[in-house]
Amino acid sequence: MKQTNWYKDAIIYQIYPRSFCDGNNDGMGDIPGIISKLDYLKELGINCVWLSPVYDSPQEDNGYDISNYRDIYKPFGTLDDFKKMLSEMHKRGIRLIMDLVVNHTSSEHPWFKSAISDKNSPYRDYYIIKKGRKNGKKPPNNWSGFFGDGAWQRIGDSDEYYLRLFAKGQPDLNWENPKVREEVKDILRYWLDMGVDGFRCDVINLISKDQRFKSVAPTIALAGKKYFVSGPRLHEYLHELYKDVYSNYDCMTVGETVLTTLQQGCDLVEPNREELSMIFNFDHTDTDNYFGVKWFIRKFKLTRLKKVVNKWQQGLHNRGWNSLFIENHDQRRCVGRFNTDDKEYREVSAKMLATTYFMLQGTPFIYEGQELGMTNGDFSCLDDFKDVETHNIAALGEKIKILKPILKKSLYQCSRDNARTPVQWDDSEFAGFSKVKPWIQVNKNKSFINAKQQLTDDNSIFHYYQKLIEYRKGNEVIKNGEYIDLLPHNHKVYAYMRKLDDKEIVVVSNFTNKEVVNPLRKKLKSIKLVMSNYNNNSETLKPYETRLYER
Repeated sequence: MKQTNWYKDAIIYQIYPRSFCDGNNDGMGDIPGIISKLDYLKELGINCVWLSPVYDSPQEDNGYDISNYRDIYKPFGTLDDFKKMLSEMHKRGIRLIMDLVVNHTSSEHPWFKSAISDKNSPYRDYYIIKKGRKNGKKPPNNWSGFFGDGAWQRIGDSDEYYLRLFAKGQPDLNWENPKVREEVKDILRYWLDMGVDGFRCDVINLISKDQRFKSVAPTIALAGKKYFVSGPRLHEYLHELYKDVYSNYDCMTVGETVLTTLQQGCDLVEPNREELSMIFNFDHTDTDNYFGVKWFIRKFKLTRLKKVVNKWQQGLHNRGWNSLFIENHDQRRCVGRFNTDDKEYREVSAKMLATTYFMLQGTPFIYEGQELGMTNGDFSCLDDFKDVETHNIAALGEKIKILKPILKKSLYQCSRDNARTPVQWDDSEFAGFSKVKPWIQVNKNKSFINAKQQLTDDNSIFHYYQKLIEYRKGNEVIKNGEYIDLLPHNHKVYAYMRKLDDKEIVVVSNFTNKEVVNPLRKKLKSIKLVMSNYNNNSETLKPYETRLYER
């Protein structure tokens, strides 16, 4: 089947199913709830949904620990519910991409249960199981995992350990075993044959590990990463999936790739290499932390953000394709971040950030509630948090006293649960998400931040996103034009141009809560103002003002 690269014209909306809409009023979001809101998504203007995992799972990491790749987690619905949702999406011109989680399974997966119960099991080599050091008293090496603890888990009281770069219940698969790769291909075909349009590939650049499994010198973060991030056979494995599966469908893939350099990114998405359609890189979300560790917060600098965006926009131009995002289920809410304000200037901040990233080259992703300007959760104590990572980090602070004040400061601000509070549909007790108490608390600001109110307000954040989406669709300058940073050294204003032949689009955004003189006021006098978050065309930019021009 010929691939059409439809993803280059996609506007993708991410749904985190347990927090989107509760269709049966049990306190948890589900597939019937999603179906009930498809007209809302159609009205917003998106044409594709990325659905976070709905597979059967014990939910140690909210579905990123899969126990059955071919069935649905019962509280979310049934396989028939899923098929109905897919059909209803397609009727509305909305494609669907699913989460592909194949770096690891759940420890409840039948493969893993067989692997650890019988050393002669055919599934033993589906996982990475090694003998420990010092007669099994210490793990095979000193690698650390992504959730703030070690990367190895002891099997009972034996001398053996299994690798798990995330939670205890997420054992890593052994991609060196060709049978594992064939299993993954069969899973892909199962969903693609059902009509799914592609996959977001979870931590996909971790699937290849250096087989020496060496210990490393202690580091402040993620010991051993050079041996399991972008490993030696990564490109071989991804090309194999493309050749044997993806090339037979008109589908897209977006890889979540952690700690990826520009060159590594290019190698993953250059079309002639036949690996991935695009990747998520996290350089821009690391501009307000140290060492790529979100818990080590540092003061935001606009020039740092520009430098990162410039690198990826210019580096991938005419070589590959970017993904564009400022929020997702693993990132805190964008308003209140990147030097913006989630209170007095929340609405203009949300619109400014949207304009700034929406006109870049790549496929834009909108995370549920982002189009409403939803904010971080108002959690008051550690018990309010549900996320396994958050609790692991809190425990790390108790264990390593020097880190405790640092982690205590960042825990509430950076927890993934900030983006996982229920979508605020109206101002009722449980925000229209459910008629009963949800699995995680609802934000108190539902009384004035909710979809019902914004749908009736022509000046709302929802309608602003709607206009951005409409402007972007079919716009060849945004799709194919070059990117030029007009003020690379300015610490207050981000301004860039998109240029294709004799057509130009210019975005100017004030990233401060003060009025500033527009540095481009003279150059922009002869260019048409298309959109702004203020009714203002003076030479001064108001707090968090953004302007979109075209020529």
